[in-house]
Amino acid sequence: MRMAQPMISALFLAMMVSTATASERSIAVDDAVVTEHAVRIGGERVRYSATTGTQPTWDEDGNPDATLFYTYYQRTDVRDQDERPLLISFNGGPGSASVWMHVAYTGPRVLEIDDEGYPVQPYGVKDNPYSVLDVADIVFVNPVNTGYSRVVPDEDGEKLSREEQKERFFGVNADIEYLAEWINTFVTRKERWSSPKYLIGESYGTTRVAGLALELQNSQWMYLNGVILVSPTDMGIDRDGPVKAANRLPYFAATAWYHEMLDDDLQEQDLYELLPEVEDFTLNEYLPALAQGAYLDEDKRQEIAEQVARYSGLSIDSVLGSNLDIDTAFFWKDLLREEGRTLGRLDSRYLGIDRKRVGDRPDYWAELTAWLHAFTPAINHYIRSELEYETDIKYNVFGPVHPWDRQNNETGENLRQAMAQNPYLNVLFQAGYYDGATNYFDAKYSMWQLDPSGEMKDRLDFKGYRSGHMMYLRYEDLRKSNEDLREFILEAIPEEGEPARYD
Repeated sequence: MRMAQPMISALFLAMMVSTATASERSIAVDDAVVTEHAVRIGGERVRYSATTGTQPTWDEDGNPDATLFYTYYQRTDVRDQDERPLLISFNGGPGSASVWMHVAYTGPRVLEIDDEGYPVQPYGVKDNPYSVLDVADIVFVNPVNTGYSRVVPDEDGEKLSREEQKERFFGVNADIEYLAEWINTFVTRKERWSSPKYLIGESYGTTRVAGLALELQNSQWMYLNGVILVSPTDMGIDRDGPVKAANRLPYFAATAWYHEMLDDDLQEQDLYELLPEVEDFTLNEYLPALAQGAYLDEDKRQEIAEQVARYSGLSIDSVLGSNLDIDTAFFWKDLLREEGRTLGRLDSRYLGIDRKRVGDRPDYWAELTAWLHAFTPAINHYIRSELEYETDIKYNVFGPVHPWDRQNNETGENLRQAMAQNPYLNVLFQAGYYDGATNYFDAKYSMWQLDPSGEMKDRLDFKGYRSGHMMYLRYEDLRKSNEDLREFILEAIPEEGEPARYD
């Protein structure tokens, strides 16, 4: 069933006409297509509508300067729509489209891949029996230059210059500011102000949603129930120097365990038994040793090197040759060097083949090529064939947003402040043990440092998975991560009449 949504005013209709000619590709500034569907989640048949379209951002004079492409899933077979939670989803990059979590994690349709996340043909999507659409409506948002989102010309056909675009859209704080305004408009149009609201972001998207939590409160007067941080970045929380080096070791151990490169006594343990042991060593012995640098006693240096080698699967010579500080790129190249294989960066279960075995970093990222292999044809086919949204604009899986202004990143502190101001606000960290780009122990460290007072730690939670950056690509973790998310959403809704206050 296809229904075209009318434009909100003749101005937009005129603008749509004025921005397109027979010789150029353009995207409608403000439109939507609605289709009707059903999916079985947890054995229950769930009917829903999918609204796929664009909604503009406006400059200070009220004129559209860009339009964002989104897909909005709304369950249609329930009463009290206003009380249903709303999950607002962002991916990262910066410069990444919403495709990853859209057709692989929380949405009602997911990729046709094998149970470990590898691409299969024919490409396409299938029903997601674990989607959280049964408990929450979901909107997947594409920031400027990702997906079909684009900067649009004014009435004279002029677009913002590249420098103006950077200042307006392409930076930590600019990104947060315009997206908060866009969310306000979306929530108003869809009449969702009374709904419990949640933000979910993956990778750089965690920086985005951490900052949005406070921006929405302070500038849009919109208060959230939850923020979900999937494979989080540092969010401006300092973890450089010895901390940065030490925090890699638990990830190294998980990866070496997966590839059976550890000593038999370690290999015989379950991963969940091994990691607490490695984490304890990391915090209490490895980190203090790194902090001493060149002044670490030589006998102690040898002792630490032997233990790091034991947990990482690398040779003692490699550890000592790295001055105990092992670069992740070197680890990806060195762990399986004798087997002629390299490791994936975002998911170290994936293997690659380099031109030469020598060297200190892989030639390419095996996991990313595998993912693009599956995601790109699937999302292009799904949007056009099932959601019935048609455009000649290219779907940017990765869009041109660089150089990105990373200055003044205080998003972690912004999230802490948002939590302090809003007693209803809860935060969930989700991370894969085989993610080498945003490793799980960094995520734990960020959670520990987010609220130094410890007064809000009962509203912080961490969940880990036996997979990588996109933990949901492994079928068992698709189930587990969605179950954790579903539980978090429901538990973050306060009891009726429960006030938002501190005792």
